[in-house]
Amino acid sequence: MNPENREPLLQPALKLHIPEPSARPGSAPDFTHLSFAAAGAVRRPQVSETARQMQDLAFDLIRVLDDTGKAVGPWRPDISAERLKHGLRAMLLTRAFDERLLVSQRQGKTSFYMQCTGEEAVAVAQAAALDSTDMLFPTYRQQGLLIARGWSLVDMMCQVFSNSHDRMKGRQLPVFYSSKDANFFSISGNLGTQFSQAVGWAMASAYKRDHRIASAWIGDGATAEGDFHYALTSAAVYRAPIILNVVNNQWAISSYQGIAGGDEATFAARGIGYGIPALRVDGNDFLAVYAVTRWAAERARTNLGPTLVELVTYRAAPHSTSDDPSKYRPSNESASWPLGDPVERLKKHLIHENAWSEEAHVALDQEVKEEVRVAAKEAESYGTLGKGPKPDRSTIFEDVFKEMPWHLRQQRDELESEQ
Repeated sequence: MNPENREPLLQPALKLHIPEPSARPGSAPDFTHLSFAAAGAVRRPQVSETARQMQDLAFDLIRVLDDTGKAVGPWRPDISAERLKHGLRAMLLTRAFDERLLVSQRQGKTSFYMQCTGEEAVAVAQAAALDSTDMLFPTYRQQGLLIARGWSLVDMMCQVFSNSHDRMKGRQLPVFYSSKDANFFSISGNLGTQFSQAVGWAMASAYKRDHRIASAWIGDGATAEGDFHYALTSAAVYRAPIILNVVNNQWAISSYQGIAGGDEATFAARGIGYGIPALRVDGNDFLAVYAVTRWAAERARTNLGPTLVELVTYRAAPHSTSDDPSKYRPSNESASWPLGDPVERLKKHLIHENAWSEEAHVALDQEVKEEVRVAAKEAESYGTLGKGPKPDRSTIFEDVFKEMPWHLRQQRDELESEQ
């Protein structure tokens, strides 16, 4: 009430804002709301700059490759054509691996699969920029990390098939790889947990006066999880030697990135509030991803602390084999993504540099598909989800305790006596 005349004040009714994507099924894809700086236009800071000094880079987008395939600007990395061709091969191999295992899932050889189509440069370029001894804490769309590190395709397929050669012994959901030898931490279905775990590992590495750093990945949706914020707090306070990567592929399971707050500010901008330097990078630009990762790794190795990196990309495939993206986005939206396809863009760059050709690309594509076919044939010989041998039942008692307690030994012996 107005105290002078006691008449009620007219106020608007409160209303809740529900974020909506720019396009839904049946409408034309629309990315006009996105604006990117030209390739080569964003400055490259010194690794010693603070979050406050470089906060503009949490809103800009670092790009190296222009529309012609030329590498331009201060972020252009010093990387040989041979290493780039190795990266191109790893991306093609990752895509062929995905295509083969998607078919395997449809054939009933595994229960579940997740592709990284359109995001291959994220894992492969970052693997190239990191040392092989650095510890990786991935989410479930970074199979390219293992492939780029030369890990066995057969071993990865056996995990997906949950067969007799599955190093997880059938205990992990397909695509939840783990390899201590490859410094690849076990993938978890609980979103965001690897961020906290990675910061703890990095702190321990520094405490032991080691030389290895950590790198962790989550999706845009997982930034809404508490673990994201716990990790950033600890990383900032203790200056953990780590790279914290947010893969903004525009879509969580079926909700777009605005539901996690991506419409209000960039995901990289969240680092500023914690005092963590933050960068946004074109996640489909292999050279830009490589350069940014090298910058962040140098910062970590010289005891300058963590870096938050937002990799802007697009999930071209469904979230998983359980998902139907036609229910929530235009069917042709991926073809309209303004940052293009990472494989095509790196191919174009190598051709521009006279280091590659269309004929060589076709031959390489056939080569990696044959490599995947041979690996799949071997993996299937050890069994698949519905056929062939499985891990022995007695293995259910293993890998839980360092020293198996007496009651589990007793239960195991009873089981073996019944066989």
